[in-house]
Amino acid sequence: MSTAFRSCFVLSGFILSYITYLILGALVFSAIERPVEETLKSDLNSLKAEFLNLSCINASALESFLDRVLKANKYGVSVLENSSLRSNWDLASSLFFANTMVTTVGYGHTTPLSDAGKAFSIVYALIGVPFTMLVLTACVQRLMHPLTYGPISMCQRRAGLQPRAASVVHFIVLLILVVLGFFVIPALVFSAIEESWSFLDAFYFCFISLCTIGLGDFVPAEKPGQRLRALYKISVMVYLFVGLMVMFLVLRTFHKLADVYGWTAFFQLPSYEEEDEDKEPIIEREPDDESPEAEKASHKPLDPSSQVSYNSINR
Repeated sequence: MSTAFRSCFVLSGFILSYITYLILGALVFSAIERPVEETLKSDLNSLKAEFLNLSCINASALESFLDRVLKANKYGVSVLENSSLRSNWDLASSLFFANTMVTTVGYGHTTPLSDAGKAFSIVYALIGVPFTMLVLTACVQRLMHPLTYGPISMCQRRAGLQPRAASVVHFIVLLILVVLGFFVIPALVFSAIEESWSFLDAFYFCFISLCTIGLGDFVPAEKPGQRLRALYKISVMVYLFVGLMVMFLVLRTFHKLADVYGWTAFFQLPSYEEEDEDKEPIIEREPDDESPEAEKASHKPLDPSSQVSYNSINR
């Protein structure tokens, strides 16, 4: 088995294990939180019916009702009829929640309702966050050669550029492609799907998400009556994972550029070292070209008379 094939096999195993981890987490979250959510919705509907049946509404009754409604809304449960029809803890929503947790995006639009859910979130994130970083690092290491080392080497060979100039040209082109492919085009798509989002809102959402800031003021697929909501959420999950991987790739490429220009040495930062699999030996050995006589001579002991001694040095 070759090294490249073994590396691809291990990477595929990492990705499959990561997907399995997300699905298992989503199943556990859905099993824990969905019954609690249904109970909270039922209590909120009963409270709403009692409030509407009041013949005389005073300030204390209104404040009590609003306090209960706002507390439920903090956990993603709304008193509105259209919003109460969907669940925040179905499989797709739980999968989306698990993904935003382990990628540290964390929009905060949905939070665990029960103590069991909060305890499981701690354990799940404790394992999931390093696991996500490991998978992202493994993916970026495989992408560095075809997307960074290869293009820079091509610029040097075909365009005759020096290493510094080739690194700058490559980084600028990569940055433009990333902005177009992961900010501008997705922003156009999000602004078309989300009717209440402008292009600036969608671009802002893409930037906040891929920088793992995740303020939560804009969250996709939360509109009541959203068509193909489950597929939409899963598509956003894929976009977040691939986008984070590309952002990591841009940072690694910039680190390589800083190394070429000596910025890392100037600021006394650790230099970027290429992986062993990406390095080529300076001198290639060709053992097949050696003749039997040469090989025999290489193993023959030296003649003592040919060795340099102290007495042979001219005084």
